[in-house]
Amino acid sequence: MKKHDILENIRIEKLIFGGSGLATASDGRKIIISGGAIPDAICDLRITKTKKNHIEAQIFRTVKKSPLEVAIPSNWQLYGGCKWLPIPYPKQLEIKEQQITEAFHFLKNETVDTSWHQIIRSPDSEHYRNKVEFSWGKYISDRENIRDEYRFGFHVQGQFDRIEDCWYCVLADEVTNQIFRDIDTMARKSNLPTYDPKTGIGFWRHLVIRRAKKTGETMIIFSVNGNFDMAKVAISNTMENYLTEMVQQLSKKYESIASIYILENTGKADIVQWNQVLLYGETTITDELLGLTFEIQPKSFFQVNTLGAEKLYQSVIDSIHHKWGVLLDLYAGTGTIGILLSQGFKKVYSVELVTSSSQDGNKNAIRNNITNVEFINEKVEDFATKFASEWGKADTIVLDPPRDGLHPSAIPNILGFGAREIIYVSCNPATLVRDISIMLGKNMSHETSDMDATEITSTDKQKENKISENLPKYRISDITPMDMFPHTHHIETVVRLERI
Repeated sequence: MKKHDILENIRIEKLIFGGSGLATASDGRKIIISGGAIPDAICDLRITKTKKNHIEAQIFRTVKKSPLEVAIPSNWQLYGGCKWLPIPYPKQLEIKEQQITEAFHFLKNETVDTSWHQIIRSPDSEHYRNKVEFSWGKYISDRENIRDEYRFGFHVQGQFDRIEDCWYCVLADEVTNQIFRDIDTMARKSNLPTYDPKTGIGFWRHLVIRRAKKTGETMIIFSVNGNFDMAKVAISNTMENYLTEMVQQLSKKYESIASIYILENTGKADIVQWNQVLLYGETTITDELLGLTFEIQPKSFFQVNTLGAEKLYQSVIDSIHHKWGVLLDLYAGTGTIGILLSQGFKKVYSVELVTSSSQDGNKNAIRNNITNVEFINEKVEDFATKFASEWGKADTIVLDPPRDGLHPSAIPNILGFGAREIIYVSCNPATLVRDISIMLGKNMSHETSDMDATEITSTDKQKENKISENLPKYRISDITPMDMFPHTHHIETVVRLERI
């Protein structure tokens, strides 16, 4: 078997974390499959890479559809950001719950007495996103005989320079979809060219629509090419005049629009960065979580599934057994967890490296009359050393790290706090299990599993620090999966470690 070979009539056995399908080749090697695999479908696969222990492949054609597959409504659109739409939602939950169980195969002896909680489903399975990011672009290909000068929608998965036109985003609400379509019409009429990432030429780049779930307040962020030379384009309106006209039309039609920004992006990535200018309305919008209000600016981090976030944070609150002491909220982001938990503790330390995130958190604490949260801008590993020597012990620790997980040098210090419980909130089962294995003094480097065939091998494996025998020992008391992102492969997990 070699690259570009076609493997015929392969049955998709299951989905593994990351959204890839899993099958078995005739020589016994596992096949990791991209391209929208659905369990029990029969497919022909094109090999993209061969390795000693597994093969990577893409779906070339579907020979027989999976019995699980359902037809989606004709007005819905299937794209990379919601590729599980053809799988019924109850089955999606079952798949994700099984993936978490498989992830903890490494620690099966340590989870014998653990309470496994049923997966928490998202309150909404569609229209749940409070933030949607669209991109403009063009696609010119002589080989494919394609010359599309204007596309507006989403990046094709794995292709930074290719945009798939969008007519309906099932994860956004109706108002967001209507605003998107209106902007699409206005942008087309402007005669301003779309951005080409290969050449750096063009005007329209990126659009973000943030729509608060509880308040309905809406923020629009236009990202345009900051290097675009209007003088070279034969149009009657300047950029400023045209955008002013768009703002007037949008704000008049949609009363919910509270804020419109323009952001001149001179970099290559389609992200909300660089300096933004307020074109209309208020500088921020507000949303609510568990009865508290949170201010959202263009660059703020705020969970995209508001109702799901309430379920997630309530799960964290319910996991905590020891209150009224000192809480450390590590990798805190904008400090949402610490703010929501503050009423149950004497003192909360919210630790986050990004200064702007801590500043957002401090504003939201003041907004909600919360005075017992202290926001600290430091690396967690640096803060851990300082806190242990200057302040002493913590009663409860909440960890909510990025996908890469904990920095290995931070783990001994985290254990050194001697907390009675540690709550680990994770968006990546692979790094979650790796970190907990280290915290429990286990070595998993020799282990393998179907679930992590791609995730573990692609993760930057951190050297497992040897945990000192003098540090406190913990056991896994509770594991709770949470589906924050229906129709995607993403999954959250809340794990409670209890000091022995």
